[in-house]
Amino acid sequence: MSAEASQVNWKEKYPAPSTMTPPTITREQVLGWINEGKQAGKDFLVVDLRRNDHTGGFIRGSLNLPIESLYPSLPTLHTLCKSAGIKTVIFHCFSSRGRGNRAAAWFGDYLKVQGAADIQSVSLLEGIVGWVHAGPEYTEHIEGFDPEAWSNGGGDAC
Repeated sequence: MSAEASQVNWKEKYPAPSTMTPPTITREQVLGWINEGKQAGKDFLVVDLRRNDHTGGFIRGSLNLPIESLYPSLPTLHTLCKSAGIKTVIFHCFSSRGRGNRAAAWFGDYLKVQGAADIQSVSLLEGIVGWVHAGPEYTEHIEGFDPEAWSNGGGDAC
């Protein structure tokens, strides 16, 4: 692959999803599941789309799958979720206004084509920054939480 081809923006490289407003889930809903004893990675899947703005920690049990590599991985993600009995896949980036919504929409489109109505694809409303700034009941579920990293904003916007 030429250097020029490798520098193509991922948004240009892959098709646009059918919508940029996929279903969403609130941090309160996710925290409720956690407080009920449900586990990320077992009962639902959280996919962190950040690549190099991962500073400050990540939601415990989440899978880091940078947006740049997500689209060609959709069949594998579907197979893994189906095999594990995962019914909800929650995508997020920093604020979930860009990458989070695009990823949830891409996976939702893929699920529709596959006829997989038993798996839901959603975007975490307000992303990781909303989670972190919601208080200690949320940050206690951040692996490697570094409050100092969040004092200056905590990463790049989506």
